[in-house]
Amino acid sequence: MPREEAKRYGKGNKKTEFYAESLQEVKDAKKLNETLLKLVKAEEMPWEDSPQGRIKHIVNDRMNVRMKTIDAYILELPPGSRSGKHRHMAEECLYVLEGKGYDLHQDMDFELGDTYIWKMNPEVKRFDWEEGDLVYVPVNTVHQHFNADPKKPARLISATNRAYQWVGFNDLEQIENAPDYKAKA
Repeated sequence: MPREEAKRYGKGNKKTEFYAESLQEVKDAKKLNETLLKLVKAEEMPWEDSPQGRIKHIVNDRMNVRMKTIDAYILELPPGSRSGKHRHMAEECLYVLEGKGYDLHQDMDFELGDTYIWKMNPEVKRFDWEEGDLVYVPVNTVHQHFNADPKKPARLISATNRAYQWVGFNDLEQIENAPDYKAKA
């Protein structure tokens, strides 16, 4: 019957401070933001030899930077080499600072049962790039970057959105490591 909820909504005696806590969190976040960096000097940006390759973090949620929504790094590809091969839920854009090369992309097919299952589509798409180009990597696409120049390094700026992490879709899978990567023992 309509309005039956009126008989039930007042039941229960649990108490909380959720709203008041939210107000305090906003105040605390404002104070914290004032302590976070709005300018990051090059020498403050950390280097990492990762399974994806040698990267210099421009902004990362683990850095003391005010940026809340984007992670970005510079990926260096040695002459004639390649990055690792991976996929992640967030879309990515890469700006080619220097060099020339290509990307290999594979879409993922999706199956949903009790869990979600991603299966790599066998079709591989190639995208050639050079200095000044922008490469777009769609959501959940397996991809790898290749430096086509045997004598000069290539450098790309990668940017991804952290929003996928906030909603529980921080789905990152490293499929193949960069050839120069040495795993820690």
